[in-house]
Amino acid sequence: MRRLFPVSDETAARPPDGAARADEGGREWTLDELADAYAYPEQPPGEPRPWLRANMVSTLDGAAQHDGRSQPISSATDMRVFGTLRALADVVVVGAETVRQEGYRPARARAEFAARREAAGQGPAPAVAVVTASLDLDLSLPLFTSPLVPTLVVTGAAASPERRAAAEKAGAQVLVAGDGVGVDPVRAVRALAERGCTRLLTEGGPRLLGQLVASGVLDELCLTISPMLTAGGAQRIAGGPSVTVPHRFALMSLLEEDGFLFSRYRRS
Repeated sequence: MRRLFPVSDETAARPPDGAARADEGGREWTLDELADAYAYPEQPPGEPRPWLRANMVSTLDGAAQHDGRSQPISSATDMRVFGTLRALADVVVVGAETVRQEGYRPARARAEFAARREAAGQGPAPAVAVVTASLDLDLSLPLFTSPLVPTLVVTGAAASPERRAAAEKAGAQVLVAGDGVGVDPVRAVRALAERGCTRLLTEGGPRLLGQLVASGVLDELCLTISPMLTAGGAQRIAGGPSVTVPHRFALMSLLEEDGFLFSRYRRS
């Protein structure tokens, strides 16, 4: 992997054709190096504010999925970044449809990040928070039956009382973040922060990410650009409601490995 931005002395010294030297970018970064590259911003003294970042992958022609899943457009390095971002987070926020499509499992403890998480005051693994209006969940999945950290379910006050009770009976902890059936993204972020989850990571899907963007609660986007073309009618990384004025984000860093670009943008 090699860093393209911010520009370093090594980047600036690259030949005009952009080719990497034999000693540049030819090795796999360690997990510690990846963790440093994707560290959450330093919090100011006092009450920490929540920081919500998204991690998504997109093909060159804008597809966030192929055959309904992101795995076919990903790579081994992308999955290492995926695992690193999870290991840095307090909670992983995900939509119920993505849980169903991707076969979500609970986050696991990883020895490589144990010391870093302990120093940050975190538990052994992040919780997974499933955002759902309908509470239409398969409670027999390992996400609910065998999580290291209890799975959270975020829903609205008007959601089905029977399904809410079933989720709680299965061991999930239900958070109410909305007066109706649906979830208010602003209240969802606040509810998670009140539980001490201030390092938030969302992995979508596109509908949930679109709601977070439209609500103005997204602080950061980690976007992998996959060097693939899929055509077809696949979703973009964010869908749903449009914003009145496009939100401007600033490029923080850009890494490259085997043609995949790993970008990190922050709200400007």
